[in-house]
Amino acid sequence: MSNQEKVMVYVDGFNLYFGIVSKYPNTKWLNIWQLAQNILKPHQSLIGVKYFTSLVSNNPQKEKRQRDFLSAIQTTPVQIIYGHYQSTPTSCKKCGHSWNDNEEKMTDVNIAVNMITDAIEDKYDTAILISGDSDLVPAINSIHKYFPQKRVVVLFPPDRHNISVKNSAKGSYILGRKKLVASQFPQVVTTSLGYQITKPKSW
Repeated sequence: MSNQEKVMVYVDGFNLYFGIVSKYPNTKWLNIWQLAQNILKPHQSLIGVKYFTSLVSNNPQKEKRQRDFLSAIQTTPVQIIYGHYQSTPTSCKKCGHSWNDNEEKMTDVNIAVNMITDAIEDKYDTAILISGDSDLVPAINSIHKYFPQKRVVVLFPPDRHNISVKNSAKGSYILGRKKLVASQFPQVVTTSLGYQITKPKSW
């Protein structure tokens, strides 16, 4: 164990989800813990996985699908960390129509804080970041500056490759269909209390 490289995995939930939807929509029923295990090298040991997301609202069907997915994730050792949506009044200057635009908040901040804090606490030798969000570049650069013995490797979700993120990382690759297919939950997931969670029909 002492010779094993300690790995923490940080997952930008919506960045991953929308990347999957855009290219491999049949792989949304994703076991995040299994995916993390499947991307490890033989010399690496998985210390933990943190999944960052926000709860959707104002759409009962989406809420139900997300709730089922998060319940399935909670049957694994993955730690879920929540941000939130902020509703901003928006209007069209041409037609006068107004609506509330929901924007996800705090996910990138939560990821950055957790990656840096875990580096300070020496929880990992390598951090694997699953995201293509360029807002995380400063955090990646800070980790490499103040912890030169550690490295951040980026696993880009499908269709989420970003050159600035790639340049800041000490290694990057793109999540392909093969790893996604190999990391699916079964059709029905059973919790420790015996409750059954069924894969959403549209997934």
